[in-house]
Amino acid sequence: MKTGKEIIKDTVRTIPNKPGVYRMLDKNKNIIYVGKAKNLSKRVKSYASKNIENKRIEKMVNLIHEVEFTTTDSEENALLLEVNLIKLHKPKYNILMRDDKSFPYIFISTDHDFPRLEKHRGARKRPGNYYGPFPNAGAINRTIKTIQKAFLLRTCSDKEVEAGNKPCFNYHLKRCSGPCGGKISKEEYGKLVNDVKKIFKGDSKQIKSQFAKKMEVASKNQKYEEAAYYRDRIKSLSNLTNSFSINPKNLIDADVFSISKNEKYACIQVFFFRSRKNLGNKPFFINNIKGLNELEILESFIPQFYRNRPSPKLILTSSRINEKEIIQNLLASQNKIKVKILTPSRGEKKEIIDHAIENSRDALKKYTRDMLSKKINLQNLQKTLQLNQIPQRIEVFDNSHIQGSFSTGAMIVSGAEGFIKNQYRKFNIKEAKTNDDFGMMYEVLHRRFLRLKNKSKNDEDFPDLIIIDGGKGQLSMADKAMKKTNISNIKVISISKGENRNDGNEIIHTLGKESIVLRKSDPSLFFLQRLRDEAHRFAIGSHRQKRDKNIHFNPLDEIPGIGSKRKKDLLNAFGSAKSVSKAKIKELSEVDGISKNLAQNIYNWFNELN
Repeated sequence: MKTGKEIIKDTVRTIPNKPGVYRMLDKNKNIIYVGKAKNLSKRVKSYASKNIENKRIEKMVNLIHEVEFTTTDSEENALLLEVNLIKLHKPKYNILMRDDKSFPYIFISTDHDFPRLEKHRGARKRPGNYYGPFPNAGAINRTIKTIQKAFLLRTCSDKEVEAGNKPCFNYHLKRCSGPCGGKISKEEYGKLVNDVKKIFKGDSKQIKSQFAKKMEVASKNQKYEEAAYYRDRIKSLSNLTNSFSINPKNLIDADVFSISKNEKYACIQVFFFRSRKNLGNKPFFINNIKGLNELEILESFIPQFYRNRPSPKLILTSSRINEKEIIQNLLASQNKIKVKILTPSRGEKKEIIDHAIENSRDALKKYTRDMLSKKINLQNLQKTLQLNQIPQRIEVFDNSHIQGSFSTGAMIVSGAEGFIKNQYRKFNIKEAKTNDDFGMMYEVLHRRFLRLKNKSKNDEDFPDLIIIDGGKGQLSMADKAMKKTNISNIKVISISKGENRNDGNEIIHTLGKESIVLRKSDPSLFFLQRLRDEAHRFAIGSHRQKRDKNIHFNPLDEIPGIGSKRKKDLLNAFGSAKSVSKAKIKELSEVDGISKNLAQNIYNWFNELN
């Protein structure tokens, strides 16, 4: 069998001296590394050198069984392809940005007479003004709440405004100017919207001055309630501007990246500055860093960060980027703006970088402590359950239903880094009978074991330990499902509450062994409770989603050609969707907006369904 270096030497002969992307594959055809290069042949050839100083790369080379490559017409396109392939395949030896959710924005529409103040995620396709990004939902919710108090922009739906006959609840709380109840004109509301736009552009002094003058006039005229109203708006506006801490004088719009690392982990802090305001920051933690320096980590992270996000014109980094021009050109082509990457050495920008580095160091210390705590939890669990090794992947199962309705199974996953939420799974119960908790558990576990049947113990998604919320009955269902699928190499336990079903006296049931009673002093108790509670939370949430979807479902929604107006007309005419389904063609065609052809389609739809 050829070594990885020998395979590389054979492959290099067919690789051109062009820019592109190369992929390293292991014996199972899994992509373990994706890289880009200005010269593919030269770059891939370097992996076959006799002395590889980086132990991490040397280990990766030893696993190579095949090398694939794709040429591109430029380095920028090679970088773009590399980012997309890393996102798609998540190779083991690449730096991976695990949290790629879009950041929230504040959105104010421009296509409505009374624009709505709302939170927005995803593609920015709707016409209007977008302000952000904000680092998390908490930061944007606080900002929206404060803007409501200071400027009274609506958050209610367009339908409520169009009805115009009843002020919303926020109006009575003095957080809305009342367009939903006809309490304000379009022109006056437009002034409020313009004031909010000025705030996000950095002009708050003028608006505060206007409020102060109105408060003073109201006070002189002994209109104390009106004066208090403007006083509260000034207070809310001050809270809003104060929340944008570390407001720079010369930094208008920029993202700031700082990195700190230790032997095991790295933390990249990203700060968002817009209109000279600090909108907050978010830490990203990276674990697979052996043999990598801060520069290499940052260079790999930044293109992944902007894969599905817009970038500002200026990016500040704590480490000087070698491939700065390539990244700048890629971001410029993606965002249709000129993008500049700087590593400041003095002045205000350097102070901001220093502050970001301090934050990344503090976050890294906390993360390292948390990771150590997680490792200790797993070690304690290994000891309590007498496992052969520390469990690297734990799957916890729970079910939820209301008297047999909307039955849902749930699986959560935990590992060395904590909860792995992108691998949580929901199971719609299809076969188990009403109120049959044991049957539901068997169905869920049987379906899960069927997926594991052709996997090996070494696969990343193969569990070391399965935990079931329940007693001996649920455990017997797991045993039955395992025997049915011929799986025997997974440790399975169930957890039930002790006397009076109180937390603190949990009982662990195992197959073929005596039960274990966990007392309050057992170090594994709290960890197991957290796992069980997370599974229960996810199961309840999945159940509610299923129930709510059923509650809001209307059979008319599925009929082609039936929009909201025609659905409303049909329901007004017949009272319910069930009555519509029983109506004859002539009766349907008598409803406004329903032609004979459409009436025929509606009739055929329900008769075909029946």
